[in-house]
Amino acid sequence: MSISNWPVEERPREKLMQRGPHALSDAELLAIFLRTGVAGKTAVDLARELLAHYGGLRPLLEADHRRFCDSKGLGRAKYAQLQAVLEMGRRHLFETLTRGDALSSPDDTRRYLTARLRDYPYEVFACLFLDTRYRVLVYEEMFRGTLDGASVHPREVVKRALTLNAAAVIFAHNHPSGVAEPSRADESITQRLQEALALVDVRVLDHLVIGDGQSLSFAERGLLS
Repeated sequence: MSISNWPVEERPREKLMQRGPHALSDAELLAIFLRTGVAGKTAVDLARELLAHYGGLRPLLEADHRRFCDSKGLGRAKYAQLQAVLEMGRRHLFETLTRGDALSSPDDTRRYLTARLRDYPYEVFACLFLDTRYRVLVYEEMFRGTLDGASVHPREVVKRALTLNAAAVIFAHNHPSGVAEPSRADESITQRLQEALALVDVRVLDHLVIGDGQSLSFAERGLLS
């Protein structure tokens, strides 16, 4: 039976309009994205099959181009559409963050940095440069590494802060292992960065370590000098 023959209150699109997106299951949300099913399967049936194959919604959304396009009912057009949707979500978070200041919206800051860094398969060190009122000037991913590390150069961070006339900065980097606990190397480079930036009157507000579904704040942990 096609979805158009289902009771109105059970159709994913109508259900979303009546009750909001939070009321839908992962399969129903994915079915709206898919729009159509395949021979012998409704969009909801196909969505359930894909979720079972990938092991959930997040692994599906994070699938690389080749694997995604090889899946039944998907393809290049759907991959491009999905990447556009994900990027719009990240940009929405950034615009939400830039409407206030980083100190008054720590949850927005954490959500944005998590969305940006969580899914990288290698370590990335990023900087959120702020003005004198702690409003966001720019977000930049400054250093990239291998699976277990990135070389961070304080001189480059200082140079960029001066170019932007930044008054403060929030650091963030991801741990591809998924564990957000900072290493001794993380603590050491943070101290070096603080000392270098202090010489040019740029304040380090925080350093977030992004793991898999969790993050750790140096400021909250009392690890900033």
